[in-house]
Amino acid sequence: MIKLYGIPNCNTVKKAQDWLKNNQVEYEFHDFKKNGADPAKLTEWFNIFGWEKVINKAGLTFKKLSKEEQANINSPDRAIAYLLANTSAIKRPIVEVDEQAVLLGFKEDEYQHCFKK
Repeated sequence: MIKLYGIPNCNTVKKAQDWLKNNQVEYEFHDFKKNGADPAKLTEWFNIFGWEKVINKAGLTFKKLSKEEQANINSPDRAIAYLLANTSAIKRPIVEVDEQAVLLGFKEDEYQHCFKK
């Protein structure tokens, strides 16, 4: 089973969804805005990708923080607390295959490699 995590109005998530649909890859969508984030999932993703990469530092949510607030997100525990309170700061999309995270963000070549038939 394939699960795509993100928020529906994110352009990168839309690109990933379009790619999956165009390549007949069935998936379930987890909307962070409606369904929130799970601390255990965040920890799992931190272990796979690194906690610094799971934070969307290029997004407005993170950029709106003061330099001091940004600097205080300096450990996995603090990152989890921040991301649970600000799900739009989670880098997206995240794709899981059989409950194992395999992709972070959208790069067409990575999707082709992961889902090649």
